[in-house]
Amino acid sequence: MSRIMDEEKVFKDPVHKYIYVQDKLIWDLINTKEFQRLRRIRQLGTSYLTFHGAEHSRFSHSLGVYEITRKIISQFERSHYPDWPKEEKLVSLCAALLHDLGHGPFSHSIEQVFETDHEQWTCRFLLEDTEVNRVLRTISDDFPEQVASVICKTYAKPIVVSLVSSQMDADRMDYLLRDAYYTGVNYGTFDLDRILRVLRPYRGRIVIKESGMHAVEDYLMSRYQMYWQVYFHPVTRSSEIILRQIFRRAKELYVGGYPFQTMMRPFESLLRGTLEIEDYFRLDEAMVQTIFMEWVSEEDTILSDLCHRFLHRRLYKYITETEADEARWSTIRKELEAAGLHPDYHLEIDFPYDLSYDVYRPGTGDGEERPPILMLDGQEQIAEISAKSDIVTSITGLHKGKYHLYFPEELLREKAQMLSNETRALFGLD
Repeated sequence: MSRIMDEEKVFKDPVHKYIYVQDKLIWDLINTKEFQRLRRIRQLGTSYLTFHGAEHSRFSHSLGVYEITRKIISQFERSHYPDWPKEEKLVSLCAALLHDLGHGPFSHSIEQVFETDHEQWTCRFLLEDTEVNRVLRTISDDFPEQVASVICKTYAKPIVVSLVSSQMDADRMDYLLRDAYYTGVNYGTFDLDRILRVLRPYRGRIVIKESGMHAVEDYLMSRYQMYWQVYFHPVTRSSEIILRQIFRRAKELYVGGYPFQTMMRPFESLLRGTLEIEDYFRLDEAMVQTIFMEWVSEEDTILSDLCHRFLHRRLYKYITETEADEARWSTIRKELEAAGLHPDYHLEIDFPYDLSYDVYRPGTGDGEERPPILMLDGQEQIAEISAKSDIVTSITGLHKGKYHLYFPEELLREKAQMLSNETRALFGLD
């Protein structure tokens, strides 16, 4: 059992004002090298190239998720709710704190190109020979496995998992508020205190008291707005596309035996598909950007150009298409190739469907990875929130997005005379 420290530790936080640490175990986990690494991983990936304030880290977000979870559990304990298992407090707090431990640099882009999974890496940090593992084992030999099972959503008590991973969990509540604060937008703000007051543990689940429905509607509308106005901002998508292209090009070159002028071992392990825990630990955004800076001087013109664009914010322009037109896009690709451009790197057709952030989706909750939000009425009847709220019904499911065609305007302009009149007009090159 973790002991309470003689003096409570406090972090000053711009979102939650203060983050309180009383358990020595939590304090020791924060001070491990694996958790401190999260200071070197941005929470919002490339969004800082669109919203200049979005420099916040996964370290601060993880502390925020811990704090919200601590507040929820404290309220459950103060109110003496019989459905909350008090013995689960420590494992819940640890899972909240450590849930993002396995994120890599520009995590979602790396995961797409190299088929990695940050949750699997989180569990490896928890279970292998790491400082985090050694700290967790001071509780019991099987405590790391308990925390890892919460992250992997296999823990025996789903109510614990739902605190960190559900449609209304501490993770989402913190990143909405934190991302809104650092991007400078108002979309993500909602009444967190009110929501915390109407949360209830009930029959092994976390539910919402029906009187708090309007606060939840506000939360879901904030999610919806942040999704389309921040997370899927078309300029951010442009920077993500270039980043993915860098990774993809580097992988292609490495497989083909290209002699890189500069390569660092952790990144080479990533390219080779043999990444182990120590190299993954060293792989942070400072290293990646250092490599990109060196790759600007590589002989491969595509890799060099992409790295230059990413580092100096020379992003691709975009045009918007409301409907898919595969035949037309195929013709454009052939034109680009005939003009001496590379259709796989100089035209990217993007549709917003692949981010980890998502709008609310109702469901039954049975066996779902992220159970829906359930309302509890005065007769102790449970209903999924969209059955009660017209507002939620109107924003559930995936909004019909638009297609964006991304391209390097100046390169296409150089080849404009080799393109058809229709293609020049489409990209505004006339």
